[in-house]
Amino acid sequence: MKRTFLSLSILAALGLLLCAACEREQSVQISLKSGAPAAEPAQTAKQGPLRIGIGAMTTPREGYVYYQRLQEYIGKKLGMPVQLVDRDNYDEMNGLLESGGVDAAFVCAGPYVEGKTKFGMELLAMPLVKGKPLYYSYIIVPSDSPAKSLRDLRGKVFAFTDPKSNSGKLVPTYMLARMKQTPESFFSRVEFTYGHDLSIRAVAEKLVDGAAVDSLIWEYTALINPQLTARTRIIEKSEPYGIPPVVVRPGMNPELKKRLKDILLSVAQDPEGKEILTGMMIDSFVAGDDRNYDTIRSMNSWVAEQRKKAP
Repeated sequence: MKRTFLSLSILAALGLLLCAACEREQSVQISLKSGAPAAEPAQTAKQGPLRIGIGAMTTPREGYVYYQRLQEYIGKKLGMPVQLVDRDNYDEMNGLLESGGVDAAFVCAGPYVEGKTKFGMELLAMPLVKGKPLYYSYIIVPSDSPAKSLRDLRGKVFAFTDPKSNSGKLVPTYMLARMKQTPESFFSRVEFTYGHDLSIRAVAEKLVDGAAVDSLIWEYTALINPQLTARTRIIEKSEPYGIPPVVVRPGMNPELKKRLKDILLSVAQDPEGKEILTGMMIDSFVAGDDRNYDTIRSMNSWVAEQRKKAP
């Protein structure tokens, strides 16, 4: 099985489709920068504005405006400048959190688990969606695909989101491991899109035969662009996992960390804040509970053990 980034033909086709839809300015690795300079070393973050990281992996273009509004809301409540810093993959965002290039970030559950173990990334808050701090991995195919389960995609082209994504990479890898398969042995080729919305579009346009995507992003896309998700079909839904959280870098100023946490935990009680959360399809934020991510740790350990046993 050939493991690649999006092949040139698929990349070109997806880029043209995205430009036509005006949803992203470039294909695959897209920057969401709002004109702000990239984050620099830790001392800059301490002296300058509060820097909050977001990523193209989990932020559809249509939803970016709500992160900008949340940025403004937090800045107003803190009485200090707040800057959004974006990166195109989870490794880069975790690197900024480790080095102090950002103070806080919205990250995927998988990179949180890794970052906590590797350098002490701290869990700050968890969003509630439909009353629960949980989400799922959806295995999707084109709406007219005959596939009824992941097993039916043997020998097909499959899209992962990011090598570190829980819902977009680890979960389907775990599903395959339970079948005594690996992505390399099961699929003819794997593509990385670096965006759950890009994976959804790649499936809808039949550029790939299937994909694993974040349930939150699929549901959000279904709300704002139902014509797109109507061209896809969910064939499998994983067990629930701890939702992508808000985290902070180790060593962040304790007082500023507490103030940021208090703002997030109370934002749903403010009419302006509630409107922003509604646009993000979030009910509210609650205090982070690290135990919520134990299932991901167990899954990681099980997959690693199976790899050791493989001939």
